[in-house]
Amino acid sequence: MSLILVASNNKGKLREYRELLSPLGYQVVTPKDLNLDEEEIEENGTTYRENSLIKARYYRDLVDIPVISDDSGFEIDALGGFPGLYSARFAKEFDGDYERAGMALNAKLGARPRAARFRCTICYIKDRKSAPVFFEGDFPGLLLPHSSGHNGFGYDPFFHSTEYDLDMGHADEHVKNKISHRARALRKLLEYLSANA
Repeated sequence: MSLILVASNNKGKLREYRELLSPLGYQVVTPKDLNLDEEEIEENGTTYRENSLIKARYYRDLVDIPVISDDSGFEIDALGGFPGLYSARFAKEFDGDYERAGMALNAKLGARPRAARFRCTICYIKDRKSAPVFFEGDFPGLLLPHSSGHNGFGYDPFFHSTEYDLDMGHADEHVKNKISHRARALRKLLEYLSANA
């Protein structure tokens, strides 16, 4: 198995990566696994791409294995894409309680159209001499007026996939790992890794 560092300690996110990367012969390790400093990296980019690159470069300079980093967000069209880049930070205003954050988004939205989407950008850097490569995934749907189900993490229980007519809070992990925004970006990464092994 080839080691690959995923620049995250988020358990839900790591399960997605492990499920999709292990069949290709990759063993996913985290910063914590490698005893790397977990101090907060300042994600001060203005796009998902910039933030994913900041994290990937930070860890690339510390390890001699390929690095994957991603940044993602939940966007509500009628709110101009908010919370988007600030999805996690918005939830922190509610002590990380995504139930309260989701209800606050509904209050902001009011009676406007409910179109929403999850977006993900993955940055992959093979080694210190390699240029970063980016892969993007987009998962359209609707903001639900109330949470529905308890599966997934983050804003998943407030999201309805119009493609699959499925409330993501009811999607089991295996289904989510096939259809989510991160899964869509990851599939593009997997194609790239398969072609450039």
